[in-house]
Amino acid sequence: MILWGPAGTGKTTLARILAGAAGYEMESLSAVTSGVKDVREAIARARERLGERGVKTVLFIDEVHRFNKAQQDLLLPATESGVVVLIGATTENPYFEVNAALMSRSTLWRLRPLSDDELVTLLERGLELRGASISDVAREAIAASADGDARSALTTLDTAITLASATSDPVVVELEDVARARDGRLYHQSADTHYDQISAFIKSVRGSDPDAALFWMVSMLESGESARFIARRLVILASEDIGLAAPLGLLVAESAARAVEFVGLPEARLTLAHATVTLSLMPKSNSVTRALGAATSAVQSGGLVEVPAHLRDASYRSAKKIGHGTEYQYAHDYPGGWVDQQYLPDRWKDATFYEPSPYGQESSLAEMWRLRTGRSHQDEPEAPVE
Repeated sequence: MILWGPAGTGKTTLARILAGAAGYEMESLSAVTSGVKDVREAIARARERLGERGVKTVLFIDEVHRFNKAQQDLLLPATESGVVVLIGATTENPYFEVNAALMSRSTLWRLRPLSDDELVTLLERGLELRGASISDVAREAIAASADGDARSALTTLDTAITLASATSDPVVVELEDVARARDGRLYHQSADTHYDQISAFIKSVRGSDPDAALFWMVSMLESGESARFIARRLVILASEDIGLAAPLGLLVAESAARAVEFVGLPEARLTLAHATVTLSLMPKSNSVTRALGAATSAVQSGGLVEVPAHLRDASYRSAKKIGHGTEYQYAHDYPGGWVDQQYLPDRWKDATFYEPSPYGQESSLAEMWRLRTGRSHQDEPEAPVE
C-alpha cells in the first residue's frame, strides 16, 4: 500500500501499527538515505526470516517517491512473490512520483491533515504522559499553529513544557511558553486576536484594499497562522463577496488553496499574496450570498413541498402512466435553448431569490439572461453614481 499525506499525519506510526497488529517484523528504510544495496539487503533479511522462522516482513519505505525508477522496480519481484509486504509513505502525489507498475500493485490511502480537535486530543495525551497541564489559550494556540501536523504540535508542546518547568511547579504551560517555543510566532495579545485579524483580512479584501489585505495576511502568517486556514477563507470569500461580479475569482482562490497544499510554507506566502491581491482588485457582488439566504429561508419555512408533475423523474417504466414528466418541455428543443416553463413548486412559483447586481461581469451575464428569457429589469439595484 501507499500512504499519501502531508507531514505529521501518522504515516510511519500507522505502518508500525499495521505490522504489529499482523504479527509481522518491520524493516524501515528512508528513500532519502537508502540506495539499491540497502533495499537488496532488507529483502534478503525478509527472505531469510520467512524461510527460517516463517515470519513475514513489512518493508516500510519513507518518502518512497524519492526512489528512482530502477530502485522502485527492484521492489516489484519481492512484493509480488510475497517476500515482503510493501508500505510506502509519500508527501507527494504518487501518481506523478511513483511508477505505474508499483502503483498498480498497491492500494492508495490518502491521509488528511489533523483537525484542531484531533490535535487537542493528541496534546492532552502528551500532557498526561509528561505530568503537565496547559491553559486553554495555550492549547488552542498550539493546535492552530501546527497546521494539521501532529509531529509539529507535539514538538511545540514538548519544548513549551521544558520552558514552563523552569518557572512553574507543578508545570502549567501558558501562552508565553508556547510563543517562546514557536520562536515568537504566535498571537501574543489574546485568543481573540486570531479572530480579529482574520476578520480584518476578509473585510480588507471585500473592501478592495490590497494593501490592507496584504498587511493582515502577513501579520497572520508571522504570528503562526496556518496557510491552509487563510487559503480556505479566500475560497469562501470568493463566493461570498465576489461572486458573479468576477466568476473566475473562485478559480483563483481554489487554485491558490491547491498550491498551498502542494508547495507549503514559506513559498506558499507568495501564492497567498498573489490570490489576495487578485481578489482584492476584483469587482464585488454578494448577490449569490443573498440568493442563498432567501432560498434557504423559503425552504426552511415552507414545510413539505411537492415537485411539479412535469419535473418528476420519468426515466422508469410506467412513470408516464402516473403523469410524471408528460408535460415537460426540453429546453434545447426551443430557439435559444430556453422555454417559458415553471420550475419552482406551486407555493413559490412567483418567488425571486436571485437578484443580479450591476457590478462587474454579473451585469453582462444578467443582461444576456434577460434577453434570452424575456425577464424584465424591475427591482434591479442601481449602481452608485461615481
